[in-house]
Amino acid sequence: MDRQRLQALPKVELHSHLDGGLRVRTVLELADELGYTGLPAGDEASLAAWFYRGGAGSLEQYLAGFEHTIAVMQTQPAIRRVAYEAAQDLHADGVIYAESRFAPVLNTRSGLAREDAIEAALDGFAAASAETGLVVNLIVDAMRNFPDSESDARAALRFVDRGVVGFDLAGPEDGFPPEPHAPACRIARSGGLHLTIHAGEAAGPRSVAAALDVCGAERIGHGIRLADQIDPETMAMGLVAASVAARRVPLEVCPTSNLHTLGIRAGEHPLGLLVRSGFNVTLNTDNRLMSDVTLTDEFEFALTHQGLSEDDLQQISLNAAEAAFADAGTRRALREAIQLGYAS
Repeated sequence: MDRQRLQALPKVELHSHLDGGLRVRTVLELADELGYTGLPAGDEASLAAWFYRGGAGSLEQYLAGFEHTIAVMQTQPAIRRVAYEAAQDLHADGVIYAESRFAPVLNTRSGLAREDAIEAALDGFAAASAETGLVVNLIVDAMRNFPDSESDARAALRFVDRGVVGFDLAGPEDGFPPEPHAPACRIARSGGLHLTIHAGEAAGPRSVAAALDVCGAERIGHGIRLADQIDPETMAMGLVAASVAARRVPLEVCPTSNLHTLGIRAGEHPLGLLVRSGFNVTLNTDNRLMSDVTLTDEFEFALTHQGLSEDDLQQISLNAAEAAFADAGTRRALREAIQLGYAS
């Protein structure tokens, strides 16, 4: 499939970090406006090269780049601009519905309240939506390695029915289990928010089981370590993997960032194995800046390195439409748009 058609195909993005998707020029301009002097480079090309985490090899090293994007997102105008531009960039890549996420507790260093940060992001998305028609909803992250996730959940609930649709646990996975954050997840769920939990990337299948059993996750962010329990020859599965597959729990797979955080080669990624094993797979970008990636790139990766077909891409997109934290009418419209796009 040629690149032009691939980019034109209608796409659904469910796992995109707002503070991992800034334009490099925007980072430079915001740093100048805010008086932030900590950037590791002062020109666009050098800074882009620094942000690229292709050689990270671990989740911790991969996350290092966020220190600078978060540093320039400490005012409402800055957050509003970043959200607006993120939505514009997704629209240009053929995305017809997106769910972006960030941890507003990280945007409070200069006095913003969590609610201020959330409101600014929603304002930016709304402005872009008015111009493009792209619907972007927001997922609020709590950090696994931070103590007060209940305040994150309560802040998110202030914006139910105003564009906040979900709650998530992000940050370092290995060594930071979800149990301390179970009360926050209960608060979010009881207030009407959906739950998607990062799990099964830096830690194994037990982390996925905890996200489901302790937090009540409806979707799993990443989930690729479920492949640890799949025999590639017989397709026999261990208990956790079999349960996730049978329950059709959506997996928000982000191949390129996985290559960078895990230090693996393209052919070693388990995307194709998960699809062939019958998992409910969706494709996502995770962090467009740090991984220098678009959703079109992720689709191309699936075709080129994982042996998937155009029919597989259509099913993956339909999976994402069905898994979206949106109302039934929106999900139906997404499915129809995807079917029409692939038929043309």
